[in-house]
Amino acid sequence: MEQKMSGHDTVLLVIDAQESFRHRDYWDENFASAYIDRQQALIDGAEADGIPVIQIFHVDEDGPFSEASGFVSTLAPLRIAPKATFRKRRHSALVGSGLDVWLTENGVRRILVSGIRTEQCCETTARHASDLGYQVDYVGEATLTFPMTDATGRTWSAKEIRDRTELVLSGRFARIATVDQALAGRGKSLAA
Repeated sequence: MEQKMSGHDTVLLVIDAQESFRHRDYWDENFASAYIDRQQALIDGAEADGIPVIQIFHVDEDGPFSEASGFVSTLAPLRIAPKATFRKRRHSALVGSGLDVWLTENGVRRILVSGIRTEQCCETTARHASDLGYQVDYVGEATLTFPMTDATGRTWSAKEIRDRTELVLSGRFARIATVDQALAGRGKSLAA
């Protein structure tokens, strides 16, 4: 679904908030509840402010991210009525999905980034959008990730990964914003 919009230069991207993740071995409901609460608050606030919500789904040829799996659907219990929906096969939502064309055609200049996973598709999309000239608000509290173990055997907590992501994006690629700041258009200043 790719509907044109009018009258707003900001959009909210909800990236990969899909049931597919519940079928990965690292999924943990304990990490999901706070994320779902903040993601829903961001969606609801955007809709109330007239900010179009754009839903992005990641698809693969097989497994839980394949269309055939039946899991490429909105992560329950999120409620979302997107203005447009795109499917991607890469980390950046702006590669091969048609989203970049849609944003240009609709005069979008500012993007609010949210979704799953913090350091992967959300961070990659934020960097790519910034490099394309968009103002980016990275809403870290409305992103979700899971602990990861590096090559040395150290396990990084989800919080450490989020903190690292926000550190490397802040002032370079995005404004780091809470849900409330993103909806109000405030955040830390962007780099020149």
